[in-house]
Amino acid sequence: MGVLAAGFFAGPVSRFDLGNALVVDLFSGTLESVTDIMLLGGAHAPAVETSPGQWEIVQAGSAELIAAGRYRMTRLLRGQRGRENAAASLVPTGALEVVLDNSVASLPISEADLGLPWNWRVGPASRPVSGETYVATNFTPEVAGLQPFSVAELEQPWRTARSPGDLTIRWARRSRSLAADIWGVGEVPLAEDSEAYEVEIRDKTVVKRTLTASTTSALYTSAQQITD
Repeated sequence: MGVLAAGFFAGPVSRFDLGNALVVDLFSGTLESVTDIMLLGGAHAPAVETSPGQWEIVQAGSAELIAAGRYRMTRLLRGQRGRENAAASLVPTGALEVVLDNSVASLPISEADLGLPWNWRVGPASRPVSGETYVATNFTPEVAGLQPFSVAELEQPWRTARSPGDLTIRWARRSRSLAADIWGVGEVPLAEDSEAYEVEIRDKTVVKRTLTASTTSALYTSAQQITD
């Protein structure tokens, strides 16, 4: 665990971010650089708290020790494991950072308990829960890990409207299913009970239209609706 020693800016997803650096002061432990093959296999994944309760998962190929306990991480992959929406324009100095490795374990929470407030006591596992080293805290588990990933490869393949004046919006489905981690040709398997999408057509920050689609990875809407 550690804290950011410098501000961390937003960057691109689905490709390497070569313009930003993640500078952290670790409370303990060390970091090391990894190869791209190791990185793409899930190695070296720190989570950064971009806002209260929101964590962007970042992967870093290069880790350089620049001071005692301080590392500068570069060659980044941003918004990993479906956390693109947790990215912020600027994460300030002092924000929390946790390296996700085998030391991090999932809490034993059933689906029936999601959304319910829990009272926790947190402290060293080697000491009794009633000890003074434990701290009481409140925590409400959410359902982020059960939400579908956002789509990828969003495109409008033609610059001009097709007959009868419609534009086509296409995307590729993503899935949390382990079977989706394949390199073969074709769509990943559907791991949800149904397939439905909501698309917002925006003019900068202004929502011009909200469109819905289901059971297909293509959506059709008139050019007039997009431009008026």
